[in-house]
Parts: sequence; C-alpha cells; structure tokens
Amino acid sequence: MKAYNIKNYGDPEKVLRLVQVEQPKPKSTEVKIKVYATTINDYDWCITTGRPISYRLFFGVFRPKKKLLIPGMEVAGIVEQVGNNATKFKVGDAVYGDISEYGFGSFAEFLCINEKALAQKPNNMSFEEATSIPHAAMLAVQGLRDVGRIKDKQKILINGGGGGVGSFGIQIAKLYNADVTGVDTGEKLKAMEAQGFDKVIDYKKEDFTKSNEQYDLILDCKTNRSLWKFLKVLKPKGKYVSIGGKSSKLLQMLYMKPILKLVSNKRVHMLMLKANKDLKYINKLYKENSIYCVIDGPYNFDQIPWAIQRFGDGLHNGKIVITLS
Repeated sequence: MKAYNIKNYGDPEKVLRLVQVEQPKPKSTEVKIKVYATTINDYDWCITTGRPISYRLFFGVFRPKKKLLIPGMEVAGIVEQVGNNATKFKVGDAVYGDISEYGFGSFAEFLCINEKALAQKPNNMSFEEATSIPHAAMLAVQGLRDVGRIKDKQKILINGGGGGVGSFGIQIAKLYNADVTGVDTGEKLKAMEAQGFDKVIDYKKEDFTKSNEQYDLILDCKTNRSLWKFLKVLKPKGKYVSIGGKSSKLLQMLYMKPILKLVSNKRVHMLMLKANKDLKYINKLYKENSIYCVIDGPYNFDQIPWAIQRFGDGLHNGKIVITLS
C-alpha cells in the first residue's frame, strides 16, 4: 500500500516521502480500515517539522518516534477486517474518528486501529465531511459548552477563528444567539464573515487585547499572548478557554490559575480534550441542518506534504481535508 513516511524533522515537502509498505494486520481489538479521507491537524505539522521544539519531548527528541513514522490522526473509511476480539464493527461498516488516543497513521491507504477510536459514520454524511469533524468539532463543543459554559446571548471572541475549530465554534455559538467576534487575517476574514461572525478582526492590523471591548467568553485556538492581556478584555465573571498553543503561554496560565482565583472573579481554563465524546451531538445538529462542515479542499493524497505546509502557513479556511476515494 502507499503511505507517507517520515524519518527526520524538517520542511514537510522535503521530509515526507510517499513509499510502498506492507498492509497492516489488525491486532485482537483492532479493525483494519480502507482510508477514504483524512485531514491535516496541528499534530501533523508538529510531528513533521519538530516545531515547536518543546513538543519533541512527546514526539521524539532528534527524530519522530517509531509509532509516528506514518502521521495522520483523523480518518473516515470502510472496515476491511476485524480482529479476533473486536466486536464493535463488522466488515463493510463506514467509520470515522479522531484516532490520536490510540495511535496515528491515517496518511496511508490502509490503517489498523483500536475499535474504540472509531464511530459509525452517518449515512447522510460524506467521508470528506465525516473526517473533518472529530477533532475540530469536539474542541469547539467542549471548549464553548462544557468548559466555557456558554449562555444565551453572550458576547464571545474566537481567536484563530478562520480554522477548523473556529468554523464549528461560530456555528455552535450561534445556536445560543451569541454575538461572536473572530480574529484571524488575510483571505480568511471574508470567509469568516460569510460563516456568520458578527465582527472580524485582522490581528496584523489591530490588537484586540488593547480594545475597550470586553467579552463573556474567549475561545483561544492560538494561545500566543500573555494571559494578562486576555484578562483585560474579559468581563467580570468572564471565562477564557485555551485549546492549545505556545508552551510558554500554556505554562503561564497553568501556574497563574490558582492565584487568579484569589484575586479575581475572572476564570481561565485549559481544555483537556475528550476524543470523539460529542460526535452524537454533532451528528444530530448535522442531520437537523443546524451545522455544516467548512472544508478547505478536498485535496488529493499526493498533496499531503503541500497541505501540511499550507496548514503551517495559516492559509487554510476551515478544515483541510484529503481524499483518497
């Protein structure tokens, strides 16, 4: 089968190689999937480039760990084979999911993964749509609803609103009749307006943390500023939720959170994602036409290195999707 292999960190278009490898065989509780679609995520950028450097503590100091030699963490496809003790699916089932809790490897024609990493794909959803949902939509739902405790008609800001999480975040926020501001740059701004953001801010031209505007809830997809700057634009009893970003800023938030509780009624949170937890909720919204997938692409399998670079350059609008079908 064809698969993308990485042995050293570097520029995606230089270090990712399309190679021929043997098809994997499912272990006891695994299923073998014929991959129909996959996506590009932050993990794929980090695993490929080795940046930021701090992530190498998890991925491998000098080169990616063996289990990461084929990247890719979201998948949609058809079950081809099941392990001896796998009971959740049968051959021919259409499945999808965020597989990162059990491994990687979706940048390949076939993949073996623990059956717990997958869910049944709804019949009314394409493979390209399905693969765009698990990671970004779960971050948006859990960040806004579970951690942020979003309430009706709140004033909300999404930093990094032009990506996959932002595209789902704006739709979820509008279910609560929220007034939503999105921060990003370039061609993404017009697309964000079309998606329903009430206001868009170009971070290259305006620093929203210096504004007089204040928000009930901030969902930060970037976490690239000091925590204190965000506190200035939070309303009393407001909540700030980070879904990831620069390690130094995340550590600052972790250490300052207990102190903040003593001196302020504003709250900061770092989301610990529960993979695939709210897929049924998103499926229900999709079936009701209350939510849709914003796809950048889909691009072909041989464009994966280019697509990872596109992600790293921040040029994508919504979720970058790769199709193998």
